Amino acid sequence: MQLEGKVAIVTGSGRGIGEAYAKGIAAAGARVVVAEIDKEQGERVAQEIGEAGGSARFVEVDVSSPDSVEAMARQAGEAFGGIDCLVNNAAIYRGMKLAPLVGVDWDYYKHFMDVNLNGALLCIRACFPSMKERGGGAIVNQSSTAAYMGVGFYGLAKLALNGLTHALARELGPMNIRVNAIAPGPTDTEATRQVVPEAVAQQIVSSMPLSRMGKPEDLVGACLFLLSDAASWITGQILCVDGGQIMRA
Repeated sequence: MQLEGKVAIVTGSGRGIGEAYAKGIAAAGARVVVAEIDKEQGERVAQEIGEAGGSARFVEVDVSSPDSVEAMARQAGEAFGGIDCLVNNAAIYRGMKLAPLVGVDWDYYKHFMDVNLNGALLCIRACFPSMKERGGGAIVNQSSTAAYMGVGFYGLAKLALNGLTHALARELGPMNIRVNAIAPGPTDTEATRQVVPEAVAQQIVSSMPLSRMGKPEDLVGACLFLLSDAASWITGQILCVDGGQIMRA
């Protein structure tokens, strides 16, 4: 599952699972664009990758902005010569407002969807031409087991992201661009600790076959596999990495 010679963009990689992805991808040999709206955190991750012997460049990006996303793709090409891999990890989760679908503030809901759903589409639209020019590529979207649980607008966004993954796998497959998604289960990050009460998290974990919270590092192997040539005949799939939380026949 090596990525030597590849160029990868990881959005939302300034902390949590995105940070683990960026560092894991760099350790596998790829040059990494740490694409992050938080300048301080993004610069830190890029610096730490460099200190560990990897190659990384920080690019500030707002994935809900078409202009910002186009600039991200352009800067990746200027820095590293093109784009081979994209991980759409950026999302509003840390500090997310909790409200029912029938009561959530409409402007907040639209902005949430612009980041958590439309942002992935914008990033793919900006990056796929470079992948096509280089003979193909691999995209991993960050879904969630919440997609299967009917949990408000967060789950709705992730379910729609699964549909986007399927649709784009069909559209981009003829260009040798693979599109898959990872659906993490409950993962111990700062964001999860802010959003999910401890008692609720423990109740969820107690019902899982592998009854522990995941760690960001638990997701990295799946991401590397889906980006690598080891998954060269896999596209349109949603891979649950969740301790057995979701089982579907």
